[in-house]
Amino acid sequence: MTMPARPDAPRLFDPASAASAETADEPEAAPPEAREAKPRGNGSPATASDSPRPSRPASSAGPEADSERDAGHYEADSIQTLEGLEAVRKRPGMYIGGTGSDGLMHLVWELIDNGVDEAAAGAARRIDVTFGGDGSVTVRDDGRGIPVGNPPGRDVSAVEVVFSELHAGGKFGGGTNGSAYGASGGLHGVGASVVNALSQRMRVEVGRDGHIWRLDFDQRRAGRRDGDGFTPTHDLQRLKLTRRTFTQVRFWPDWELFDEEASFDHAATCERVRLMCHLVPGLRVTVTDRRRGAGGEPFDFRSEKGLGGLVAELAGGGGAVTRIIDVSGGGRFEEKVPVDGRLTTVERECSVSAALQWVDGYSPNVTSFVNTIPTPAGGTHLAGFERALTRAVNDVLLDGSKKLARSGERAGREEVQEGLVAALQVVVPEPQFRGQTKQELGTPAVQSIVYDAVKSALTAWFTSEGPRSNVTALRAKISDAVEAKAASRQLQADRRKASSLGSAGLPDKLADCRVHGPDSELVIVEGESAAGPAKAGRNAHNVAILPLRGKLVNAAKASLRQVLENAEAQALFRSVGAGVGADFDSGAARYGRIVILCDADVDGSHIRCLLLTLIHAYMRPLLAEGRVYAAQPPLFTTRVGKETYRAFSDAERDAIGARLGKRRPDGASSIRWQRFKGLGEMNTDELAHCALDPATRTLRRITVADAAEARKLLEVLMGSDVAQRRDYIGRHSSLVDPATLDI
Repeated sequence: MTMPARPDAPRLFDPASAASAETADEPEAAPPEAREAKPRGNGSPATASDSPRPSRPASSAGPEADSERDAGHYEADSIQTLEGLEAVRKRPGMYIGGTGSDGLMHLVWELIDNGVDEAAAGAARRIDVTFGGDGSVTVRDDGRGIPVGNPPGRDVSAVEVVFSELHAGGKFGGGTNGSAYGASGGLHGVGASVVNALSQRMRVEVGRDGHIWRLDFDQRRAGRRDGDGFTPTHDLQRLKLTRRTFTQVRFWPDWELFDEEASFDHAATCERVRLMCHLVPGLRVTVTDRRRGAGGEPFDFRSEKGLGGLVAELAGGGGAVTRIIDVSGGGRFEEKVPVDGRLTTVERECSVSAALQWVDGYSPNVTSFVNTIPTPAGGTHLAGFERALTRAVNDVLLDGSKKLARSGERAGREEVQEGLVAALQVVVPEPQFRGQTKQELGTPAVQSIVYDAVKSALTAWFTSEGPRSNVTALRAKISDAVEAKAASRQLQADRRKASSLGSAGLPDKLADCRVHGPDSELVIVEGESAAGPAKAGRNAHNVAILPLRGKLVNAAKASLRQVLENAEAQALFRSVGAGVGADFDSGAARYGRIVILCDADVDGSHIRCLLLTLIHAYMRPLLAEGRVYAAQPPLFTTRVGKETYRAFSDAERDAIGARLGKRRPDGASSIRWQRFKGLGEMNTDELAHCALDPATRTLRRITVADAAEARKLLEVLMGSDVAQRRDYIGRHSSLVDPATLDI
């Protein structure tokens, strides 16, 4: 039965012919041009335009005259007006940010955002995104469906207006004057029409008013497609009856407008819709990839936890310093907007939601949104958030820090956000974005509203609502970051001073060499007694000697500031001259290698472990590049005839003695071993022979793994975990009963 048409209803095709037409619930066969097209590098077919661009006819005066006219002609006929969607095709980057993969994905974002706006308005619960094997993309939401009637004063349907005219849609007015949305991501009324403008063809199907309606677009022309044929028309095609409401858009990009390497990114789509589900709790989104070689199950996601769930996901379950802090608030502001052609002051309402958590680590991860649109470039809302965060931390959290009070240091943006994971969302009618791609918010009044809401919530959490253990841990974390920054600043000042003073900026106790570079080495010796023979026995041309005086800091436990204040560590950093920690540049090191020369006893091993821990923590590239060595001085030495024998352990001494004893009639008992208690007992020739002369010494290259093991051993034997130290000594001591150890 044919239903009578309403006065504002669209003109319909014959229902009899529509009864056998393809519906929104059935898969559509690829169009002939898509099936026959050669695949592009991204797995999608490259389709050609039906009407190639015409070339400008040459002037009858010849090529030279045409060239002169192009260079100098500027008259009234030079002024062009781009009608309708041609402006988008002429300058696509202005609307989608570029013609690469990011611009191509922006078409998908526009359609997804329309569905998310329906969900945010409470009219949709599900969105389906499908990447077709024929190069198409389909986005479907179960919202109210685009109206199918004719807008006032128009003789075409609202569906055609939305997809074929710029600045047309239902999101103007911020929920007033007939607007269908209170606050949405679509603001300019160009998103859907831009997709059509940059597509070779498109199909729109709408569930509305008890029927499924369809409108095809071919080269931006509205009409009806039957098989391989296309008939231009403004009439909507009415298909079967349905009680459901939905909007489904399927488009095939015009590949001639995009870069050769541009492609749809399935992973980026999944990440984007995951964010959207957190912004609209209860929304379910499914992403299906049917392209050749894609494989895998459809991505299906739904979240009921809001921004808190997003922060928990971004934090990844790492070491938490605080629990998740929820922030909510809002305010009102006034702005002038055109109403009936005149600027009128209207009152706006802005709501603020945020979730924050500090975790172990250093890099911040702050994500911001306006309504349901991600704003990777930030804007006024993020500026207000960061300002409130810094002010609340300094005025409230760190107000009782005695250490910072003495130094007068305050936390800056970097220290406050060290290890911060946060999500911020503001909901505001008709926000002002900087550019069509909507990556940065420009509404000025939002900044102060966000500032007040965030500062008030954090102040309450720091003073009364937050667990004391969380607040204390956060205060310690940020205080350490402030101290580290101050120490780093002091070190930078020292480095600049050393650079300006030249060689005078080097440590006084360093006996430098004459030539620096890859073939030079810095020998670090233990103690003053060994420094004299080492300086006398070295090759001063390329060997520098740095003696250690006093205790070297344990970098496994000490803070950066404690390390930088340690005289021995500072002497090493200045001698190498390549910076510290993240600023360390191995290419700037003054020496090609570092040689650690310590006594062959337990104390020497301890000092060597401390040095390796320091290098591993603050000059690690030297280890990674194989430029750190440990000299192996002997523990015992003997001379038999003209030969000198050295042993590095008791077992090796006994083995050498037994071997030599077989050669002597009086046996091994006549061999006299000299035991070195330290490097200082060696004379110049002995020290040079066993540790300084490349032809006779023994060096062991230290790797990153070796240094890491040394650091781990220090943490066990000298750390604060007594139980761990007890277990280690018990496992490795064969002479002591673990039960008798008082440790």
